[in-house]
Amino acid sequence: MPTLLHRFDRWMYRSGRPNRTARVLNRIGAFQYAHRIAAPRRAVTLEVIGRRSGRTITFPLVLTRYQGERYLVAMLGQQANWVRNVRADDGHAVLLHGRREPVLLEEVKPGARAPILRHFLELAPGGRAHIPVDRKAPLADFEQIAADFPVFRVTTRSTP
Repeated sequence: MPTLLHRFDRWMYRSGRPNRTARVLNRIGAFQYAHRIAAPRRAVTLEVIGRRSGRTITFPLVLTRYQGERYLVAMLGQQANWVRNVRADDGHAVLLHGRREPVLLEEVKPGARAPILRHFLELAPGGRAHIPVDRKAPLADFEQIAADFPVFRVTTRSTP
């Protein structure tokens, strides 16, 4: 049975997009994570260029470290706004976590996502309400839903 917190998380994103409450909380979280104000070590702010507006947009996310690599997981799936913006800009983005880090986000193929998704759910309690597999489920359960939840490998890029 979902906890009260999970029901609240689902309510904030019930249409697959953040409602007004979620947008306000995301803005606060993005500022907090970018400036390392009472933020968990794995919390980051992703800065991307809006594919339609051309404006800089920020999103608070959890940076998942797995087997020596860094990853970002789209807990809201394929239609998450930040995912669409990253794809439109060929993976170019900036991570803010006390400093600005220009990064390149390379999408992980669905067949390789399952262990990363499972590790993400161990680290990010907020994601558990959105990814329909229990964090302790067998890897095969994650393989079944992996294509629905984009995962991006994060690499530092040099700026000209």
